[in-house]
This record gives sequence, C-alpha cells and structure tokens, in this order.
Amino acid sequence: MKTSSNPIRVMVVDDHLMVRRGLATFLKVFKDFVLVGEAESGESAIPLCVKLQPDVVLMDMVMQSMDGAAATRLIRKQCPSAQVIALTSFKDEILIKSALQAGAISYLLKGVSADELAQAIRAAHAGRSTISPEATQALIQAASQDSAPVVDLTEREHEVLLLMVEGLNNTQIAGRLTVSPSTIKSHVSSILAKLGVASRTEAVALALRHKLAS
Repeated sequence: MKTSSNPIRVMVVDDHLMVRRGLATFLKVFKDFVLVGEAESGESAIPLCVKLQPDVVLMDMVMQSMDGAAATRLIRKQCPSAQVIALTSFKDEILIKSALQAGAISYLLKGVSADELAQAIRAAHAGRSTISPEATQALIQAASQDSAPVVDLTEREHEVLLLMVEGLNNTQIAGRLTVSPSTIKSHVSSILAKLGVASRTEAVALALRHKLAS
C-alpha cells in the first residue's frame, strides 16, 4: 500500500452527481487515497484519464451514450497503467462479462462497504482482482448452465490453470514454475481460448464448476 505522502491517485466516472460526491467524500476519509478527477460520462473520461494518469478508475457501467465497458476498453488501451474497477448497481452476468472482457480488474456493487471498497482499490493498484460475491455467483450460475467443455490442455497449461485457481497472478505463477511472465501470459491466453472464455475469472469459475483443476 502507498503511504499518505505518495497516495493512490483515483478518478471517478459516474453520470450521477450524488454518486460522484459520495465517492469523493469516501476517498477523503483514507489518507492513502487522493481524488484526482471526476467524469460524468464515458466520453469525457477518456481524455481526462490521459491527462491525469490516475492509478485507479472507479467506473460506472451503465451510462448514456458510451457505457462503462466501452470506456474501460479505451482507458485500458490509452492509459494501460490505470486499473479500472467496475462499480455498479447491477449483477447481470452479461454486464459482468462485458466489464471483465473490456479490461476491468475488479467488479463491485455499489452497496459495498467503505472498507471493502478501500481494500479493493488497494488491491487493484497492486494488480489484484476483487469480484463481489454476487458477481462471482452470477458467473458460476452461468457456467453451471453450460455442459462441461471439451478441452485439450497441455500438461503445462493444466499446471497454470491450477495456479490460477489458487489466485496467483502471472508473475507469481512464473516464479512458481520458474519461467518468464511472458511465457505464462501465452499459456493463459491459450487456456482462455481452449475454455472458450474471455477472462481469468471466467476460466477459474469454469474450472471449479467442471472440476478441470483437480
């Protein structure tokens, strides 16, 4: 976690003024956060993010014109160092998948507690995902409706999937298997393709549901 002398720079994107004001007040409570900017739409968020270079973006998912997923995708392309947390009122499976596919590192509901949101911001800044229990359950239920996928993972890919289920990121998996992070990134991409999913979270949910990581 960064210290108060070097706080985590946070930007808020939401089309509701009261939500932005509430999040601004929340951020002031924690000495290791600083609000660097606010955007009321996905369109305005892109240039603002490029200008401000925040560490973490709190992104609403349902906005008029450009939605949160589209804004997230562009932010991740133009500001790759910024981590995006989807912060929404909806736990719809399609919305969750679209956010994660767009590059959001985390998915939280707006009913989350202040401490939980603070922990998620710190985790995102450190490159770790936080998915709300409701969102995880929605993904698992969606996976349970599908038949077991027919996959042909190599022995190494199976090892990587096991470590993904344990919650390790690419760098940690690379250290465990004594290979380069780029090699693990390639394995993860292959695993996602073979499982027919678009994110690590979906891969883990599918692996757990169909006991692919045993």
